[in-house]
Amino acid sequence: MVHVLSSRILLRPGDPERSRAFYGEQLGLAVHREFGTGPERGTVYFLGGGFLEVSGRSDTPHSPAVQLWLQVADVEAAHEELRAKGVEIVRPPVKEPWGLIEMWISDPDGTRIVLVEVPADHPLRYRPGI
Repeated sequence: MVHVLSSRILLRPGDPERSRAFYGEQLGLAVHREFGTGPERGTVYFLGGGFLEVSGRSDTPHSPAVQLWLQVADVEAAHEELRAKGVEIVRPPVKEPWGLIEMWISDPDGTRIVLVEVPADHPLRYRPGI
């Protein structure tokens, strides 16, 4: 078995400065570390239990199959904060049939990001009898 010590998602943006502004300033993700110099330097952000590394540059469009799932405490508050910061809201918060409250945004390269609130009574938080 592979013994995983840490993990991160790697994104190679089309415009590194624009992506750092999005993830660091608009989303407000905390910086774990930075490395390298110049416009294509790397920035690693905290993502709860993981990390997001934005580094290098890519001229290839991102695959629509790659999406980020970020759990937040309050989706409505995140919606208001992000809208005030000028983040394009792809879809405002909606309570899904499976009980999660989800809203969708996308980063400057079109990577879709779902912000998810898990209600207190949802089975992901509480499972009766366990």
